[in-house]
Amino acid sequence: MVFVFTSVNGVAAQLSQDAVRAFDDYVYGVEARLAKQHSSLQTFIAAPENGRDNGPGARPQLNDIYIEKVNGGTWTAPGALLHHWRAGTVVQKANASQMLALLRDFDGLPKRYAPQVAGSRVLSNNGQVATIAVRLKEEHVVTIVLDAEYRVEAKLLGNDRGYSISRSAHVWQIENPGTPQERRRPEGDDDGFLWRLNSYWSFARAGEGLRIECEAVSLTRDIPLGLGWLIAPLIADFPRDELEFTLRATRNALAASVGQE
Repeated sequence: MVFVFTSVNGVAAQLSQDAVRAFDDYVYGVEARLAKQHSSLQTFIAAPENGRDNGPGARPQLNDIYIEKVNGGTWTAPGALLHHWRAGTVVQKANASQMLALLRDFDGLPKRYAPQVAGSRVLSNNGQVATIAVRLKEEHVVTIVLDAEYRVEAKLLGNDRGYSISRSAHVWQIENPGTPQERRRPEGDDDGFLWRLNSYWSFARAGEGLRIECEAVSLTRDIPLGLGWLIAPLIADFPRDELEFTLRATRNALAASVGQE
């Protein structure tokens, strides 16, 4: 649920309904596949993709974390780009109940994902499904601030596995954050740094620990003509880099919770 971008003042973008439909259609397929995947412990965690982001062979390894593109990682939608990446690891001595408690700890988001998550609050929560408001912040040349609302469902399936689905309901870019002039720009009519972000966690017992995996599907602006040299590398790198950050932070928090018990 985190991101990094350089602001390009004056290069506004507009989210089209065709791009929204492309995102919605894609995540419908992702969620249908995950529902089938979660029907059995043997298939609960996604099977390795063929190939990796830096050449053929096994999944790329970053210490004890793997990261891989799904369906090529990034592709075009009308006036936008769709991104899909997957990452995972194993946390020794952790269990499914501990992971579920971590995913439901919405008040702990700013501490767990600092400095990219600047604040969070729960708007509603019935125990299994919650609506949360999150302020995202990144300083890179200038400060980029987004307010987002997510609908989060998290539950166990038996005592050895579970999942979480976080769907973005609203994303607003903030102008003049922290000042009396602070305001939300119209949703979908902004610089297009992030328009949608859904996160899907799957976790299951693995030997004496817990295997955790996260898939992130996001929608951003396309690359404006003449500014590819500036924006293209950022758009290409941010989904992978931020998924790695999120997974590492989650792994560290889960490992810390195991040590406290």
